[in-house]
Amino acid sequence: MHFSGLLTKMITEYDSPIQYYLNFNQEIIILNQLLDKKIKIRFDHYECLGCGLDKEIFAMGYCKNCYFTSPYAGEWIIRPELSKAHLGIKDRDLIVESNAQLQPHIVYLANSGGVKVGVTRKSQIPIRWIDQGAEYAIKLAETDNRYEAGVIESILKNHISDKTNFRKMLSELTPYIDLSSIKNRLIEYIPENLINFISDDNEIFNFQYPVIAYPSKINSINLKKTFEFDGILKGIKGQYLLFDNNMVFNVRNHEGFVIDLII
Repeated sequence: MHFSGLLTKMITEYDSPIQYYLNFNQEIIILNQLLDKKIKIRFDHYECLGCGLDKEIFAMGYCKNCYFTSPYAGEWIIRPELSKAHLGIKDRDLIVESNAQLQPHIVYLANSGGVKVGVTRKSQIPIRWIDQGAEYAIKLAETDNRYEAGVIESILKNHISDKTNFRKMLSELTPYIDLSSIKNRLIEYIPENLINFISDDNEIFNFQYPVIAYPSKINSINLKKTFEFDGILKGIKGQYLLFDNNMVFNVRNHEGFVIDLII
């Protein structure tokens, strides 16, 4: 079988295990069904998610110009504490930014190769956790907008990581850690003016991923350097495809790449 299409973030479905899909030219590819099958991926050309042109992807699926001009790639996405829509101040496009920022957000703890703190829109739960390859997650706070969540996260970053250790996440099952006890410890650092946002929901979410075998070491594939590769698909976790030859392919990092997928 031969498919061609533009890479975008894998679609996920919260199930046991997580179900993964690629959306190629209105054709949905069920990736879980490709486990233990040989797959070849070949880079064809770029297609910027902003302008749609065949221009080298700079970051987040955008060419360099779109990355620095598109309202969908503003710095507030990575650093929510820089959000300004609640003040009526635009970064690049106030309508786009208001739609994204002025809605409930969740500050969370996730265990994905180590416990980290993060922020996401409430509507993205549990998708955000799955995209990060979290095996366990808990809500820490629920805020009215992105800025408030970003302020809480920036405070907690002084006491816990805000990064995912992708190598550990892709190398092994994550051992269980009681996230509720870590949550209780971190709450002590939240100032009084933000304490009302702390969530009473202490449910710990658990995620099972379709992984037959983890790689013994990590060899990350970059289609800008390696235009074609193949291997037997041994697992899917986060936004990564795991292959039998220790190669791992980050689909999210290759948004805006048009590829041939040969099975």
